[in-house]
Parts: sequence; C-alpha cells; structure tokens
Amino acid sequence: MNPMHNKQLGVLYILCSGFFFASVMLFVKLAGPLPTMQKALFRNIIALGIAFIILRKTKTPFTWKRQDFPILFLRGLAGTIGLVANFYAVDHLILSDATILNKLAPFFVIIFSLVFLKEKVTFVQMLLVFGAFLGASLVVKPTFSNTELFPYLIGILGGLGAGAAYTCVRVLGNRMVPAPVIVAFFSLFSTMILIPFVIVEHQSMQASQILFLLLAGISAAGGQFCITKAYAYAPAKEISVYDYTQILFASLLSIFFFSEYPDATSIGGYIIVTGMAILMYVYTKRKA
Repeated sequence: MNPMHNKQLGVLYILCSGFFFASVMLFVKLAGPLPTMQKALFRNIIALGIAFIILRKTKTPFTWKRQDFPILFLRGLAGTIGLVANFYAVDHLILSDATILNKLAPFFVIIFSLVFLKEKVTFVQMLLVFGAFLGASLVVKPTFSNTELFPYLIGILGGLGAGAAYTCVRVLGNRMVPAPVIVAFFSLFSTMILIPFVIVEHQSMQASQILFLLLAGISAAGGQFCITKAYAYAPAKEISVYDYTQILFASLLSIFFFSEYPDATSIGGYIIVTGMAILMYVYTKRKA
C-alpha cells in the first residue's frame, strides 16, 4: 500500500482534528466573560507564531504575486469575520449548537462557487444545500419569542465567513499559492485587525483565563496539524465527511463540562445537517 494513501490513517487524523477543534470551543467558553475580540486575538497570536515557524521550517518565502493580494485580503477578512462570529456564538450558545452552525461552511462554499467562481452546481447539490439550511433553521428556531436569536444569527454568520474564506483558499490553491503563506497571511491580517478593538475594550485576565486561551491556541494548532496530515494520507472526497464528528465531540464536552443538553428540535437539526453532509459526500464521490 502506498504509505501516502492510507484511508484508515486519514480517518484517524480527521477524527483527532474534530476533537481538537471541539476543544478549541470548550477552552474559549471556559475562559469566561472576556471580550470576543480579545479571545480571538489571543488565539490568533499563537497561530501566527506557529505559522511563521512553519514558514521558516519549510523555507517558504512570505511573498505573493500582486494579482493574488486581493484574494488573500478577502480570505483574511472573511476568515476574521468567521472566527470572531464563531467565538461570539460559542460564548452565548451551547457548544453543539455553535458547532453545527459553523459546519454550514461547506454548503456556503457551494453557493459562493456558483455565484463568484461560476462553477457548475447540480440540482442535487442545491437540494442538499437547501436541506442543510432547513436543518439549521431547526437549531436556530427563528421566532421573535426566541431570546437567543441574535447569537444564533451570528453563528450562521460565522459559517458564512468560513465558507467565503474556504472559497478564497480554493482560488489561491489553484493559483499555486503555498498553503503556509495563506495561513500566515490570514493570521497576520487577522491579528492586525483585532488589535485596535482589543486596545479599546481590553480586560485584564486571570491566570486561569490565560491558561484556557493558551490551550485553545494549542488545540487549534493540533487540529490544523491533524487535518493537514489527514488530507496527506487520503483525498478530501474520501474522508471529509468524518469532520462532522466534531459535532459529537462538542455535544459530549458541552454535557460533561457545562451540563448543557441540546433540545429535541436542535438534535433534529443536527441530524438533518449531518445527513445532508453525508449525502453530499456520497453524491460527490459517485459523481467523481
């Protein structure tokens, strides 16, 4: 067997990435009532340091072509919006709800690819996208009596921002922009955007809060490492669906640490969104 094509190892790594990314949300929530921008900045500083270490280790120059800068800028802006919105949702919703809304990102990628990249999208794909948003509506429960409607909408914005960022990464990848450059540019861009907000509303942190945010940054790095290794061992079309186990990990962590249980309607939404992702995976694999 080709050592660089091992589906079992790919699945194992992507399961580990799901646990790490769920842990990021856990530690962000455990850090307590700090400004969302401050939490995002702390996580990004750690990511920035790791990104430049990777650049140095791989001897990749931190440069890009002039025509690639607008896409890098959009990737940085969309990624920052997605990150901040996701952290806000984590602070105001149960972990599993915030996670499932962030997992709408792949469905937003399909929409953005159709609108901006003019890629062909089939009727089946659009039907599955519609189904995913229908499932999300069960989680959000969009009624005026829902006092938590705003953080749910921000959670959807987080998925939208992540989807836009992934679309930009797809374009940059097709233009052969090295992955370490894309990651480092985003980390640097996001850090510079967040610093002014943190200066205005900075709050002093206790040692425990610093520890939790450090653990969030380390978990994020672990998740990135594992997902990179996963896709090195097996193509995305074969293993990407396992990334949705992050919802299970987030649910278990939410129950164990905060005694937060999703209601029956939300669970129905989880099943529908995950089901649409599985069907998309099967359809894409057969189509390929």
